[in-house]
Amino acid sequence: MKFLSILRASVACSVIAIITPAAAEEAADATIIVTGRAAADEAEVSANTTAGGTDVVSHEDYADKTVVSLRDALAFSPGVYTQPRFGQEVRISIRGSGLSRGFHMRGLTLLQDGVPINLADDNGDFQELEPTFFDHLEVYRGANALRFGSGTLGGAINGVTPTGDNAAGLYLRGDVGSSDFYRGLASFGVGDGDANAWAAISADSHKGDRQHARRNSIRFNGNVGLRISDVVSTRFYASATTLNQELPGALTRATALTAPRSGNFVGDQARDINSVRIQNRTRFDWGNSQLDVGAFLNAKELYHPIYQVIDQTSADRGVFARYDREGDIWSFTLGGESRWGTIDSTRFINVNGKRGALTFDADQTARTSNMYGELRATPVAGVTLIAGGIYADGFRKQLQIVPSATTGAASFDAFSPKFGVLWEPSDDVQIFANYSKSTEFPTFVELAQIAAFVPVKEQTAWTAEIGTRGKMGWASWDIALYRANIKREMLQFTVGRDIPATTFNADKTRHQGVEAAFSAAPTDWLRFRQIWQYSDFRFVADAQYGNNRLPVVPKHVLRSELRLGNDDLHISPNAEWVPQGAWADYRNTTRTTGYTLLGLSAGARVMAGVDLFLDARNLTAEKAIGDVSAAILASATSAIYYPVERRAIYGGVRARF
Repeated sequence: MKFLSILRASVACSVIAIITPAAAEEAADATIIVTGRAAADEAEVSANTTAGGTDVVSHEDYADKTVVSLRDALAFSPGVYTQPRFGQEVRISIRGSGLSRGFHMRGLTLLQDGVPINLADDNGDFQELEPTFFDHLEVYRGANALRFGSGTLGGAINGVTPTGDNAAGLYLRGDVGSSDFYRGLASFGVGDGDANAWAAISADSHKGDRQHARRNSIRFNGNVGLRISDVVSTRFYASATTLNQELPGALTRATALTAPRSGNFVGDQARDINSVRIQNRTRFDWGNSQLDVGAFLNAKELYHPIYQVIDQTSADRGVFARYDREGDIWSFTLGGESRWGTIDSTRFINVNGKRGALTFDADQTARTSNMYGELRATPVAGVTLIAGGIYADGFRKQLQIVPSATTGAASFDAFSPKFGVLWEPSDDVQIFANYSKSTEFPTFVELAQIAAFVPVKEQTAWTAEIGTRGKMGWASWDIALYRANIKREMLQFTVGRDIPATTFNADKTRHQGVEAAFSAAPTDWLRFRQIWQYSDFRFVADAQYGNNRLPVVPKHVLRSELRLGNDDLHISPNAEWVPQGAWADYRNTTRTTGYTLLGLSAGARVMAGVDLFLDARNLTAEKAIGDVSAAILASATSAIYYPVERRAIYGGVRARF
């Protein structure tokens, strides 16, 4: 792991060296942080030109939350299903993407500052996104994520970090709470539109609300921007993460409901990640047209004792370009991206979390590339017609050395078109519809199962969507209805404890549902917001499962929050209601129970620039099952269940100088 340690140190030193001289000159003027609300507002303007489900989540929306996982930032983003499992491990899915993937992530494109953090085979680790660093998050559901080069069923989530010109000064934050939770964060921004820099570092430690769930991490993020001329500007980004997480594992149904604190100590299972990302984005701005070009390098080490010790070192690099032209009657986008990656993949017998005898050794190479384009025409005022598409090409190869010399390879390609219409009957109301195709290629998780290269096919879907968003007086809404007819959906099932899940292609499945958000703020001291997700995911005339519902995601999820007060003093009770739990197996023999979780957050301004906050969860100490790893047929001894978060209280302070 030496090369990553050296690279992390180099990244940190480079950014600090750039920031320090400028900081010395401008420290006297850097007395207040300027929040990135303007940046979030600009992102919302762009999102509102999309004929489909989009959402922009500002840091202000979750500032009073202790961000244990990505779910805390996206809890009120309509259509985003986020269910905590333990620590920072969370199931994340949009429209049933990666529905049965019980670890890591598939079917979503995750980006930071517009650059994908997915590996070259499109596998993703959301733990590398730290929401406390972000100015805002952009959520583009389904084919609406075309602008990010995403052609997946779920779409894309882009976390955007601040820059020195919109987050000037020093920002400090400290969190403490239940189960020995501690986090400290410091960021500093300096500069103007011509030259600026921003950097942040955080460290946290958490024993976890279950046995054998301790976690600690250190993270760094930074960027430096320069305006080279009136036309050309460039920005360099760097981030580094060290994350150590013990894995408590899944429980039987009885244990999850009666002793949710229980954990699995067998094999000292864990997931330890060291990663570094370096990227550049250069923009050419000619007024009504822009060209963005860039490149990135991601280096990662994964030490993962589970059923065996998985030990991987990966390197991914890529390039991207995107051209936008805006006109009064028509505009268009044209772009492309290519990622190449290598993984040195080894496995060992797990001897109490340490490497035993070598059982597997392979060199894995992957490539995922795409080209995309979209034309938007406005023949009459208030009506925009949209047509576009994305062509994707993928290649996966595994050169296995141990236990036997063998080679497996697979290649994929697909074109996914998109058509849409956006109608604005008034300045504050939009009605939209679209029809699109999505294609997802299998990752090495699906292809390189245990010791064989399995010929899993790509997953395709045609999705129809209709919805509306807008505001009227003090009320606003965002509602989308969708139906996706899927072929060869990649589904996984758990065979038993400590045995890797197996993947198969289903024949035909259907995902349909409602993504709805409502907000009302009749006065400046009262705000109510609510999201409702309705998910109807099922097989369609399957030879084995008929029209059974797919497991994992419950039919209804409702979250509500009432905020009383203003920035000087406020309190926000909240509730999550799942009236009926999800199916646990494909045969639909076992269903989890529903639950209600009650929480409370609050904030107070002590003085200018200094705020206190409180975040209390599961106040009634509800015992319920929050997530499940899908099984073919669940039984009383199936260890596939994860309990909801236990009662916890967090608090902290934020200071801006």
